Amino acid sequence: MTFKNTLSYAQELDKEDPLRSYRNEFHFPKVKGKQVIYFTGNSLGLQPKRTKKYVDDVMDDWAQLAVEGHFYSEKPWWDYHERLAEPLSKVVGALPKEISVMNTLTVNLHLLMVSFYRPTAKRFKIICEEKAFPSDQYMLQSQARFHGFDPEVTIVEVKKREGEHAWRTEDFLDKINEVGDELALVLIGGVNYYNGQVLDMEAITKAGKSVGASVGWDLAHGVGNVALKLHDWGADFAAWCSYKYMNSGPGNASGIYVHEQYLNRKDIPRFEGWWGTKKDTRFLMKPEFEPMENADAWQISNAPILSVAPYLASLELFEEVGMPALIEKRNKIVAYLAFVLGEIAAEVDSSFEIITPKDRGCQLSVFLHGEGKALFTYLMENGVITDWREPNVIRLAPAPFYSSFEDMYRFGQILKQGILSK
Repeated sequence: MTFKNTLSYAQELDKEDPLRSYRNEFHFPKVKGKQVIYFTGNSLGLQPKRTKKYVDDVMDDWAQLAVEGHFYSEKPWWDYHERLAEPLSKVVGALPKEISVMNTLTVNLHLLMVSFYRPTAKRFKIICEEKAFPSDQYMLQSQARFHGFDPEVTIVEVKKREGEHAWRTEDFLDKINEVGDELALVLIGGVNYYNGQVLDMEAITKAGKSVGASVGWDLAHGVGNVALKLHDWGADFAAWCSYKYMNSGPGNASGIYVHEQYLNRKDIPRFEGWWGTKKDTRFLMKPEFEPMENADAWQISNAPILSVAPYLASLELFEEVGMPALIEKRNKIVAYLAFVLGEIAAEVDSSFEIITPKDRGCQLSVFLHGEGKALFTYLMENGVITDWREPNVIRLAPAPFYSSFEDMYRFGQILKQGILSK
């Protein structure tokens, strides 16, 4: 497709955009009285306008029904989280029974590792990506120490090749085969937070399973962003946060996936609590744990309803639009953003290096060669909400629900002025 770096062309793309009306479904911050250009949906998505009603409904039920809201509100609290399973299953490519919503991301990864990291004296190693998100690094290190292993020996990082900014799939596969029967777990971020790369999750999952390891995915940057087929790929487990591309609000509830082969089994080790026991006998207060027949068996406590309600509101939007339509717009708007960056670089005789490979979702990570943090500050002060990573990388993530093609054009003009004004 041949793009043009003009306002009229960008506006024409917006007129042709079948998702253009959804921009009005979200609240935008303002800088200098104008809506911002928002590039940080990979960190915290904008608030859907319909969220307030979902939260207000819970508050009203609490005020009017108090404890009886658990059973007699319009959406009873005791099974509120169950409403999220089906729409989430479509987003992550799973069966509804393989999905549950609970806790927060790293908490859930720890809980899932109780079930899926079962090291022995011989099979104890964990493969992850080089420089994984710090929370994942801390989690894996602490899990290794908890089981009596040295993290330096236990954790095997797959590195990018010298001088390259992206991983090669064959390097993951080779490392998995190299570690072989010492490998207990593969746990990787499916979409890298720094460079925006989407890894070949299907191939890596198949390779990990072929040597007898468990395979799990941290999908913090993947859910609501890229096409996922967790069930078909045969991944053992996954977890994700809901506040990035899923727009559920700061720190809100996490989702988990557990493959159906592990469901309705008492022989699976896990940390257990009363919300994971069978629903029909839960309030009989029986001393023996009887697991739910779905992924809810991994739930420990009742769901935090005021955290789950915004997630349900956002999932209503995903139900209306569907991942295929979001991905179609994502591909077009990210391509247009890359084009605009190239045009501006030529106009100002500067060098921008997009380090995100073609296997990508919403995010472009860009080296601003020759530019410093002052340019980032200029962008922020002029209504471009983006993200800076040392030494000189900005992460740009135009979310298809609410980003416009005109945003991409206007960002280019602000970027150009920021460079020329220094």
